Amino acid sequence: MKNLITVLALCLSVSIFAQSQNLKGEVKVTDVKVENVKIEVEVDSIEEIESTFTIEDFKQLLDETEEGEDLTFKIKCNGKKMPNGLKSSMSYEVKGNTSDKESFLKNVAKLRKAAIKYYQSKK
Repeated sequence: MKNLITVLALCLSVSIFAQSQNLKGEVKVTDVKVENVKIEVEVDSIEEIESTFTIEDFKQLLDETEEGEDLTFKIKCNGKKMPNGLKSSMSYEVKGNTSDKESFLKNVAKLRKAAIKYYQSKK
């Protein structure tokens, strides 16, 4: 019984002294600024291209960005396995800036069409 009381007293004293002290300080919150938006997509078919992204998706994304941010979009089109065992692939990349959103969207649309043509030529 004496050992039980000693263990309980020890546990109680450790838990009491282990409590953290009240800390006083200030937390400063600053604005978060995005400087670079980079999107990479890897697809295996036309269906994946059509279901993964649309130009409307990019318009919504660009509406949430501020002026002067760098933009990069890259799509990697996976092909079939070659005779040497490696998987063929081709990638397209578009770079732009939010200062010229319309031009970037036109380039993304061209890139999307080119990726679809890549898979159509493989049929």
